[in-house]
Amino acid sequence: MAAWLARLSPGDAWYNMYSRLLRTKPVGSMAPGSDDLTELGEGSAAGLAKVLTTVDLVSLGVGSCVGTGMYVVAGLVAKAMAGPGVILSFIIAAVASILSGVCYAEFGVRVPKTTGSAYTYSYVTVGEFVAFFIGWNLILEYLIGTAAGASALSSMFDSLANHSISNYMITHLGTLRGLGKGEDTYPDLLALFIALLVTVIVALGVRNSVVFNNVLNAVNLVVWVFMIIAGLFFLSASNWEGGNFLPYGWSGVMQGAATCFYAFIGFDIIATTGEEAKNPNTSIPYAITASLVTCLTAYVSVSVILTLMVPYDLIDGSAPLMEMFAVHGFLWGKYTVAVGSIAGLTVSLLGSLFPMPRVIYAMSRDGLLFRFLSHVSAFTHTPTVACVVSGCFAALLALLVSLRDLIEMMSIGTLLAYTLVSVCVLLLRYQPDEQTDTHQFISEEHQDGVKHHHDDGAAPAKDDHILIGGSDPDGSASYHAGGTEGEGDDSDFHTGHPSLLKRLLGGHFYTLRLRLGLPDASARPTPATGRVVTRCTLLFFLTSFFLWSTVIFGVEQGEGARAVFSGLTATLMAGSLAKLLITILQQPQSARKLPYMAPCVPFVPAAAILVNSYLMLKLSSLTWARFTIWCFVGLLIYGCYGVWHSTLELNAREQQAHASSYQRYDDHLDDDTFSPDDSGRPEDREEKPYQGWSAPEERGYKYQEHQ
Repeated sequence: MAAWLARLSPGDAWYNMYSRLLRTKPVGSMAPGSDDLTELGEGSAAGLAKVLTTVDLVSLGVGSCVGTGMYVVAGLVAKAMAGPGVILSFIIAAVASILSGVCYAEFGVRVPKTTGSAYTYSYVTVGEFVAFFIGWNLILEYLIGTAAGASALSSMFDSLANHSISNYMITHLGTLRGLGKGEDTYPDLLALFIALLVTVIVALGVRNSVVFNNVLNAVNLVVWVFMIIAGLFFLSASNWEGGNFLPYGWSGVMQGAATCFYAFIGFDIIATTGEEAKNPNTSIPYAITASLVTCLTAYVSVSVILTLMVPYDLIDGSAPLMEMFAVHGFLWGKYTVAVGSIAGLTVSLLGSLFPMPRVIYAMSRDGLLFRFLSHVSAFTHTPTVACVVSGCFAALLALLVSLRDLIEMMSIGTLLAYTLVSVCVLLLRYQPDEQTDTHQFISEEHQDGVKHHHDDGAAPAKDDHILIGGSDPDGSASYHAGGTEGEGDDSDFHTGHPSLLKRLLGGHFYTLRLRLGLPDASARPTPATGRVVTRCTLLFFLTSFFLWSTVIFGVEQGEGARAVFSGLTATLMAGSLAKLLITILQQPQSARKLPYMAPCVPFVPAAAILVNSYLMLKLSSLTWARFTIWCFVGLLIYGCYGVWHSTLELNAREQQAHASSYQRYDDHLDDDTFSPDDSGRPEDREEKPYQGWSAPEERGYKYQEHQ
C-alpha cells in the first residue's frame, strides 16, 4: 500500500478519491432477486405481493404523520413558539413538505422496481457520498422519531394518570439538567420500556399490517371528527384577540414552521413500500401528495380548535388535546381523545421503527456501515442486529432527552435530507440522457442490445426505440425517446406545461424566451451543459444558506448600520441566486419522460431548497450543535470504514486485480487493450451512466490503470 501511494501522483490521488465519492450503484443490483434489500427474507416487505392500492399508501403515509404531529406537535409549538400562529406554521411547513414531496416522488420513479428510500435512489442516480449522507440523516429521522413516539406515549399515559408517573420519577430519580434549553427533565423510564417493547416486536418479525394500520387510522379519524364537533361548544374568540394570535411575532411563526416540519415527514414510508404497490409509478406520487394534503387539513383544524378552547400560554405541553377537554371539565372527551392518542401514536411509533432497520440493513449490506448490522435472522427473517442496535439507541434517547428537543433534532436532519433530494432532482433533469438511465426502464433482456448501439457511438435508431418501448406494457420504456422527434413549439418552454404558459403569457411567451435565451425544442443536454448546471446548482445550494444566515442574524436581529449592511449583502446574494437560476434555465433539459415528473423545474426544486434552508436556520443553536456532532460521527464512519469497505470498492479492486493479471499474461502479444491511451477506454466509459459531476473529463485527468 505504501509503495502504491508513493507512485501515485497528487492529481491521481485526488481523482481516485473524487471518483470514489461519486460512484453509483448499478441498477441491475436493485432489481428483484438481487443481492440487496429484497433478501430481507420471508417476513420483509420486499417479498410481498403487489397488493397495495393508492388508498392503502395514503393510509400508511397519513398514519405515520398524524399521530405525533396532531397529538403533540400542535400543542408544543402553540405553547412555546407561535401561539395561535401555529396555524400559519403548519401551512408554511406544508408548503415546504409539498415542494420536497414532489421532488421525492420524481426521485423515486427514476429507480423503478425498487423498494427503498432516498438512500437507495441517490446511490443509483447521484453517488455514494451523497447517498451515505442522506441515509445517515434518514437514520437520525427514524431514530429520533421512534424516541419521540415512545416519549409521546409516555406523556399520554402520564396525563391519564394525572401526572402521577412523572411526579414519582422526579421524586425518586431526580431530574437531569443540560439536555434541554435550561429546563429540567426527568429520566423517562416508561418511554424507555415502550421503545424496547416495540423493538422486540419488530425484531421478532411482526411486520406492520396494512389492515391493522387502516383500523387504527379509522379510529384516529373518528376521534378527529369528535374533537372538531365537541370543541365547537367550548370556543372563545378572546383567545385570539388583543395581539394574542401572534404573541411571538412572525419570527416565532417561522421557528414553529421549522418544528412543524416534523409533522409532515411520514411520506417517505410510502416510498419504502413502493414494491408492494400495484402500480408504484403512479401510486407513489399521488399517495405522497394526498397524504400531505390530508395531514395539513387535520393539523389546521385541530390547531384552530385547540387555540380557541385554551389560551396558548395555558396549553399542556405533553398531552395538549387531552387536557383541552379536561380544562373545561369534559372528562369523557379527554378519555375519548386518549383512545385516539393511543391509536395515532402507536402507528407513528411503528412507522418510525419499521423503516429504520431497513435503511441500516441496506447501508451495511452495501458496506457503508459495519457489515455485522446486515445479519438476517434465519428464524425471524428480519435484520435482527440492526433492529436491536437502533432500538436500544432510540430507547436511550427517549430516556434522557425531552420531547421538544427530540422533535427539533428530527426536523433538522429531515430538512437537510429532503433538501439534498431537491438538489439531486435538479441535477439529474439537466444531464445528458443518452447514457444516463436508459437501462433503468428497459428490461434486462434488451440491455445488451442497447449497449451495443451505444458502443458504436450512436444513439438507438427510431426502430430500436419502438422495440424498446414495446417491451414494457406500461409504455414507460420509451421515455428516453420521447420528445426527440416531431416536437412542435408546444415543447419549447421546459419549465412547465407549455400550453398553460402560452395562455398566461400570450404573445409575450416568445419574447420572454428570446430575452432569457431559453433553449428550443431541438436542444439536448451535453456534458458541458450538464457541468454548468452542476456548478450552478451547488452554488445555489450554498448561497441559499449564506443568504438566510445574513437575513436571520443580520437583518432580523441586527440594528442600525449592521442591519443596513446585512440588507445590502442579502440583496446582492438574492440577485446572485436569480442569476444562477436564469443560467440553469438557459441550459437544455433532458428529453427523458418519467411516469411522474416534478412540475416547473427548476423553480420547484429551487423553492424547496430556499424554504428548507430557511427553516433549518430557524432552529435553535443547541439543535445545530447536536446535529453537527451527528454528521461528524457519520463522516468519521464513512471516511474510516465505508469508503474502503464499500461493495463497489471491493468489486473494483477485484476487477482491477483480474485486469492486471490478464495484462501481465498477455503482455508479449503487444496487445494495447489495457493501454491508458487506447480509444477503447472512452468506449468503456460510455457504457456507464453519464454523471456530469463525476465524469473523468470534469477533472482533466486521464484514466490511469494501477499497475
